[in-house]
Amino acid sequence: MSTKSTNSMKPFHCPVEATFSQIGGKYKMIILYHLLHDGVLRYNQIQKYIPQATAKMLAQQLRELEADDLVHREVYPVVPPKTEYSLTERGISLKPVIDAICDWGREYMAGTFDE
Repeated sequence: MSTKSTNSMKPFHCPVEATFSQIGGKYKMIILYHLLHDGVLRYNQIQKYIPQATAKMLAQQLRELEADDLVHREVYPVVPPKTEYSLTERGISLKPVIDAICDWGREYMAGTFDE
């Protein structure tokens, strides 16, 4: 059974819940952001972007993104092993969402919101 058909059967109560079932996670949006803007990345490159993530947590987040068909994982049969990550078409479809969150974050970081 594919992930897509499984997700369409889940009883979501609102569209935000459905969206966060795919992109909610401690580091998922950061991973998606860097893959969107940098293209193909190796595991170590992603790890450098998120130094606070443990190896176990980063691997788990990448596996979940892959299982949800947002990220493609390519393993090359070389020694040492080479693994590259990129966005799938479904992952690329999140560009407007990621860009909007990025814009909001820039404003927040600039301190332009009233407190």
